[in-house]
Amino acid sequence: MFVNRTLELDLLEKRHASKQAEFFVLYGRRRVGKTELLAHFCENKRSLFFVADLGSEISLRTALSSAVNTALFGPDAINAVYPTWEDLFQALAIASQAQRLVVVLDEFPYLIASHPPLGSILQRAWDHSLKNTQVMLILCGSYIGMMESAVLGYQAPLYGRRTGQYLLEPLQFKDARLFFPNYSPEDQVRAYAIYGGTPAYLHTLRSEASLAQNIQEGILERGAYLYDEVRFVLQQELRDPHNYFAILQAIAAGKTRLNEIRQATGIEGATAYLNTLQQLHLVERRVPITETQPHKSRRGMYRLKDPYLRFWFRYLHPNHSQLERGAARLVLDTQVLPQLDQFTGPVFEDICSQGLWAAGLAGKLPFIPLDIGNWWNANEEIDLVVLGEAAAMLVECKWANKPVGLDILANLDRKGKLVQPELGTRRMHFALCSRSGFTPQLIQEAQARPELTLLDLPDILQQ
Repeated sequence: MFVNRTLELDLLEKRHASKQAEFFVLYGRRRVGKTELLAHFCENKRSLFFVADLGSEISLRTALSSAVNTALFGPDAINAVYPTWEDLFQALAIASQAQRLVVVLDEFPYLIASHPPLGSILQRAWDHSLKNTQVMLILCGSYIGMMESAVLGYQAPLYGRRTGQYLLEPLQFKDARLFFPNYSPEDQVRAYAIYGGTPAYLHTLRSEASLAQNIQEGILERGAYLYDEVRFVLQQELRDPHNYFAILQAIAAGKTRLNEIRQATGIEGATAYLNTLQQLHLVERRVPITETQPHKSRRGMYRLKDPYLRFWFRYLHPNHSQLERGAARLVLDTQVLPQLDQFTGPVFEDICSQGLWAAGLAGKLPFIPLDIGNWWNANEEIDLVVLGEAAAMLVECKWANKPVGLDILANLDRKGKLVQPELGTRRMHFALCSRSGFTPQLIQEAQARPELTLLDLPDILQQ
């Protein structure tokens, strides 16, 4: 099942139609769908698709030689090994001299790891021959830090050669929900809170089974694809995952500030580990949206960026001993299901943020948003603040099973006075997002306040 990615496919198609040599870099987290996107793009095109692995230099050169021979001369071609990487790239230059040839080198960091001079070799091949052909070279990789340093970084041999690059992010809610169209809107939000927008995770969902069944059989039971996923990802991406694991565990437990993380883990050099986890897009650092110098802010807080990472550390890791003994149903009934709506609340804020971006850019809000984020001080917080050039909207997002009433609006009005000095002269607007609708009194109040917007779950989901 290939879902959406229309913007990414359009970008690749435009590059394919450019009638000039293209050097495109696609990178992102593991499981996010890079290979599937490129495979879909390469359908019905003259292309060579090679996925590297952890092999030696000679084994990878042999495998790529075979792929080149098959792509250029057919499946019955003699399986000759090109003696050097220069010969390989020269063969591709000749083959793309007169017509477009798409060359995908997937998991490119593995090639660099097996033969470190490869970046310089490819740079020379590009400068001397490939850039004057009809080749569309696509380098793809999962280790974001290595891709940025080995390909995109200023010190990298390939720096300045690329004609385009794209960081592939997980699917947003409006696309992820296409994997479970039969679920109720509430269960669609809950499913996104668990699986996030990672296509490989969403593919494990069986649409004919309930959400509870999918959690038990696809996550909590030993042998399930997602049961040990977090450990596998950390082992694949990091040489020594122990300290990283400890930091992720501390953040999942609510230790969100740097000093709290240091104290919980005993790791003095936690900042370096956190920087790597941010490069891997497993952790994000957030600051109040009104901060003018975010990188210097002392109010910064760390958060696990991926929903499934949060779910795994919340429910699988603490209950590992029970789950190893086959207690998946027990953990589901006593831990997961009773707490699932509480767990879903913060992700509902993310979904509201995505919906507000879509509504704002489509002209459905009173102003065009420039940024959307959170706000907090020592004692208070506002779920979302939508910043515009001359206006701002304060938003509360309530994932509760009862309608939102006037008390929530009064509290938001009160917090508006606290944040007003940081918003300057911007006009103040307000919005309430609710899973369960609004009381008649609040609806009546909203009719008398043009600066107040009410969005129930159907409103949010249709953005």
